Amino acid sequence: MLVKRHQSSPPQSKMRLMRLNRNRNGITAKSARLKRSCARLLLGAAVLSVANTASADDWPGWMGAQRDDVYRESGVVTEIPSEGLPVKWRHPVGAGYSGPAVAGGKVFVTDYLTSSGQLFNDPGQRAKLKGRERLLALDEQTGEVIWEYAYDRPYDISYPSGPRATPTIDGDRVYFLGAEGDFACLDTSDGSVIWKRNLVADFAADVPIWGFSGHPLVHGELVYTMVGGEGQGLVAFDKKTGEVRWKALDTPAGYCAPTLVQAGGTTQLISFHPEGVTSFDPETGKPFWEIAVSPSYEMAVAVPAFDGNLMYVSSIHTEAVMIELDSSTPTAKELWRGEAKNAVHCSNAPAAFDDGVVYGTDCNQGDLIAVDAKNGDRLWSTFQATKPDEKRFIKHGTAFITQIGDSDRYYLMSETGDLLVAKLTAKGYEELGRMKVVEPTGEAFGRPVVWSHPAYANHAAFIRNDKEIVAVDLTAK
Repeated sequence: MLVKRHQSSPPQSKMRLMRLNRNRNGITAKSARLKRSCARLLLGAAVLSVANTASADDWPGWMGAQRDDVYRESGVVTEIPSEGLPVKWRHPVGAGYSGPAVAGGKVFVTDYLTSSGQLFNDPGQRAKLKGRERLLALDEQTGEVIWEYAYDRPYDISYPSGPRATPTIDGDRVYFLGAEGDFACLDTSDGSVIWKRNLVADFAADVPIWGFSGHPLVHGELVYTMVGGEGQGLVAFDKKTGEVRWKALDTPAGYCAPTLVQAGGTTQLISFHPEGVTSFDPETGKPFWEIAVSPSYEMAVAVPAFDGNLMYVSSIHTEAVMIELDSSTPTAKELWRGEAKNAVHCSNAPAAFDDGVVYGTDCNQGDLIAVDAKNGDRLWSTFQATKPDEKRFIKHGTAFITQIGDSDRYYLMSETGDLLVAKLTAKGYEELGRMKVVEPTGEAFGRPVVWSHPAYANHAAFIRNDKEIVAVDLTAK
């Protein structure tokens, strides 16, 4: 059973906070940074199979090789000059929310080419379209098409602009999940099909109103994604054959990708789903622990963020929870819960978590907020990363946050189509330049947006909207 929050008591007692503060304050900044670096190295070893033949400079899937949104390549810009950065190439693509992936000299990007139907964005209504869903492999240096994999696929989803899940590259294979549940493993050299499944036809799964979005995760000999339904909220497939190896969770699919963490003396597979957060043994599907979280409208979207043994989980409205992972056993406990005026409630874009501070764009206010990990207190907020001329709020204001190495500098991809560099610390936000890369061709709540996470690889940023993908040179001069 899920661990239920006691409804009649506050989420965190004062005594518990005092103990937590004493424990946390006893760690110096230097030792905390060393501990965080070691934890990331362990996590990197655990998820190495996500890109087992890709170089360290590649970005082979959602949030990078270690799926933690840290760009570890040296020799890249840490500020953007007033004249902007050089553009290496531009190539036209169709519509889509999914970010690109980069591996083996190729850029993989998905899109949707509408042939009929009316495209409109209504969060409570599905739109019916006809068209073709595609996966393109482009030459990393020129942007030219190497191959494409395409098929007819009617859409019956809300916000129907295209696929949501970033392709996942594992050696000579790429895993592609479409918005209506088409799940395929292709050869990266020519796009030929190795195996394919359809989550609706094969599992009788319900298509979430905003489409399947669980970026596939590869670990060892398995590939995981969210499917949804009784006993099959999360499914592990044999990555070579597509056969089911294990299934778990009586939950809808939600929209959040599974992720891995090295904690409690083992590798844990973490699933944030519409009914909570569950940790599994990735090989067998045996659950380690569960903590209840109830995101509105089944909107488990943003992957949890980690800093040492702390894990931050957030969703829309006031659903947020800080979890402490035990250091010696695969168990966990809740530390505090988000409230209306504290924490940050992320939706489209995951939070970043570093040196005891959580950074994220809040779906209620729409600004970038920094939060003290000890208790959820807000340290500062700014609209500079989402909509610089805003003063009050914007619904689901979005900026994708990527840390540059183990530094306090970050790349931010704003919904305005701007790429930013900023220094983020507990003390405040310092912008270090921005440039317009793409036009915000999408629409949300009456404003133009681009809601797609870039890829950062080989001294370049690969950024897309609903019309083109652009390669921007990040080489430091």
